[in-house]
Amino acid sequence: MPFTRHYRRLPVCRPVSYHDGLADGDGTVSDVSLHGWRLKGNLPLHVGQTCCLTVNLTNQQQVCVSEGIVRWVQGVDYGVETLVLDDASRAQVAQYVKQASRAASLLTQSD
Repeated sequence: MPFTRHYRRLPVCRPVSYHDGLADGDGTVSDVSLHGWRLKGNLPLHVGQTCCLTVNLTNQQQVCVSEGIVRWVQGVDYGVETLVLDDASRAQVAQYVKQASRAASLLTQSD
């Protein structure tokens, strides 16, 4: 059964490190929502696998996803749904998405 996304994702380009329980990987988050991440990385992941993510939202702001589950794989691109995220990190992601959405909207209006 294909995975259906219920939340709009915001395009970004932010560094991520991740861990699958056995090994560590590095990559880039290319989009984000309050409930998930699209990342490209050097550690292969598989659908249904769980992992931890550490995402640098800004140069000074980092969030840790304690547990995520891989919902889809396309080559070295992975869709990871957030399963466990502490309240402080959830608030940081929400603020980041809100600010980035506002900035993207302003760019679109000025075109």
